[in-house]
Amino acid sequence: MGFIDELKTEYRIGGIVQRLIFWNVGLFLIPVILFSILQLSGVQLPSFDWRIIGGDDFFSISSKPADLIWKPWSLFTYAFLHSGPLHLFFNMMMLVFAGRLFLTFFTQKQFFGLYILSAIFAGLLFILSYNVLPGLQRDMSKMVGASAAIMAILFSTAVYAPQYSVRLMLIGSVKLWHIAAVFLALDLIYISAENTGGHIAHLGGALFGYLYIVLLKQGTDLSKGVSAVIDFFVNLFKPRKSTPFKKVHKNPQPQQRASTVKPKDMTQKQIDEILDKISKSGYDSLTKEEKDFLFKVGK
Repeated sequence: MGFIDELKTEYRIGGIVQRLIFWNVGLFLIPVILFSILQLSGVQLPSFDWRIIGGDDFFSISSKPADLIWKPWSLFTYAFLHSGPLHLFFNMMMLVFAGRLFLTFFTQKQFFGLYILSAIFAGLLFILSYNVLPGLQRDMSKMVGASAAIMAILFSTAVYAPQYSVRLMLIGSVKLWHIAAVFLALDLIYISAENTGGHIAHLGGALFGYLYIVLLKQGTDLSKGVSAVIDFFVNLFKPRKSTPFKKVHKNPQPQQRASTVKPKDMTQKQIDEILDKISKSGYDSLTKEEKDFLFKVGK
């Protein structure tokens, strides 16, 4: 199985965290590769700037409210873009950490819904702060990055299960609320020193994560709105199944039916065993034969 085929298989069987990593990394690498190809082809381009790669104008969120008129999509597209390789790396590491904790208690649909809604909420708070706070009104800022949405995922889990123990390298076992408190303290300390807009967005994400759990405990799952919108568009573009002429088939004899059903049951059993192994130990724990089997079944 080739490298591209393995990536396709991992994306197909991977969960929402893995898919978000694919999207974030892909949206970062594609402009980098295109920029390099155009430069090598002799096309005159401005000097290399990570802000251009990060969608500095078209996809980043701006502190100017008027900019939302011509790019309303920036309220969530900024959460899939990054300003540099280190920015991307650390955010993806945190996404894996927070995502695994969140999915211990909640579903993948809730995860994606929270990711999108918290990004929008943090983006609106970012714009509001630059137009209301006296110390920021004279400045204009732009922002990209998934960290606000990741903060929402981390804080929602910490609010739901504050006493949940997490084992950290070199530190040992700590409570989940201790980790959330450290991140909150760091944002409050550095909010006036550097990257003010980013820290405001982080706090907005943390606040939304808190509100999400409060409302969820009261019976309101905000993520259902995102799931409903996605399902609507998926069904809208899904090809409708044609209804062929009905054909009358004779029921097979009991012996024939048993012989046709058995291999199908065995295949499904193998799939279930492999997926169970992935959920416990990850995709990398599979043998080459198991990966090849999944790839053939997925075709």
